[in-house]
Amino acid sequence: MAVTGAVSGREPGGAVATGVTGLAHLLRSWRVRAGQRRGLGGPLSQVEVATEIGMSERWYRDLERGTIPRLDAGVLSRLADTLGLDADERAALHFHAFGGTPYVNRTLPGRPADLTALQQLVDQQMPRPTYVTDARWDIVGHNSAMAEWFPWVLNRPANLIRWGLTTQEAREQLVDWPQHAYMYLAMLRYSMAERPDEPGLAELLHEVLQDPVCGRMWAERTCIVGNRDGHRFRLRLPHIAAAEFHVEAQVLLPARHPGLRFVALADVATPNPADDN
Repeated sequence: MAVTGAVSGREPGGAVATGVTGLAHLLRSWRVRAGQRRGLGGPLSQVEVATEIGMSERWYRDLERGTIPRLDAGVLSRLADTLGLDADERAALHFHAFGGTPYVNRTLPGRPADLTALQQLVDQQMPRPTYVTDARWDIVGHNSAMAEWFPWVLNRPANLIRWGLTTQEAREQLVDWPQHAYMYLAMLRYSMAERPDEPGLAELLHEVLQDPVCGRMWAERTCIVGNRDGHRFRLRLPHIAAAEFHVEAQVLLPARHPGLRFVALADVATPNPADDN
């Protein structure tokens, strides 16, 4: 996970609209962090970034203004190294530079994806709560344990991000809810970079940011996270257990269904205290 803030839309001529998820904002945030890590007392300057990646200051200045020039893998790699990006941030940089992932799940109108085999696998995870989300974070499959732990998945449409960020229930059941909120916002940012044309993502972000707490968190601490695989956290579910307990999220990405996420929650008997920091 990386701490670094806007909806991006590609325009004719290669320009990218700046806003709550645009590349320009991310670059400025990453420069600030890079300067802090180097002990500079301020952001890494545009000229320093340009020099280190072997490009002109004007070229980099235009990039931060929202213009996407012709980019290649070498330039992106040097830029990522200079700014100290982690794996998810590097992926987001490539998504913004090249307009999202080239491999996007698209089903023909009136012909939804056949998830029968995937649902069978979900059911076989009992008694571990297991669910599947699509590219918009809608719940498209779950087992009975998931419904027992989180009855909200029975509602339609059920959306993980919407529930996690905007409901009082989530704020009560997810121990240390602010950290979960930062994580959900980070995953939403990653999804919008990966799939900028995915129907519903921009609307979901707009809805989430109407919540004043989420809006403040989005602005003050921007993160980018691809998924929560291996993330350990605590739950408060009185209808399941009298005391708080730890679980670990195990995330798989089904090869036959790009954009879907298969998530199982494993009970963790002996938590690592560092996981809650």
